[in-house]
Amino acid sequence: MIEIAKRGGHDIVRPRHPGNPLRTAFTHTPAYAPDPRWVRRGRYLPFDEPRAITVGAVAEGLEHVYDAPGQVEFELADGETFRLTAFNGKRPGSLMALLTDATSGVTTYAANRSLQIHAPDEAGRVTLDFNRAANLPCAYTDLATCPLPPTENRLPVAIEAGERIPLERGGHP
Repeated sequence: MIEIAKRGGHDIVRPRHPGNPLRTAFTHTPAYAPDPRWVRRGRYLPFDEPRAITVGAVAEGLEHVYDAPGQVEFELADGETFRLTAFNGKRPGSLMALLTDATSGVTTYAANRSLQIHAPDEAGRVTLDFNRAANLPCAYTDLATCPLPPTENRLPVAIEAGERIPLERGGHP
């Protein structure tokens, strides 16, 4: 099986082998226990025009360019306000944020996690459920080309929610 993808403006062909030990030896990805304190209400702040945002990649020398329609502003339990640059999500109107936080490289994958965000309501309200922060393919293999979060999405606080470092990459249950 092969995958055709576009990375850094170039077309690439990536072979997939169903018998690869990265796939056959996989057991599971540990995650933090769901905690309602990591479900936060936020506010979508659209840009006047979508902005092309260039981010690095886990593959050296590669860059990704994504259209960012706006930012999502939210508060944590201590009242501190943060903003995440949001990219277009998987479904029309939905958003996605790439992020790191103070757990990155400690209990969560160092390079990134992604957070899917449902489309804002008519008042621009969104819900950020950090319990659903998920690893990208690069958390599982050095052969991936995952994007890095933009600088403003590198949070200085520990978001102890969502997926952790996979066991096969040194994570702990």
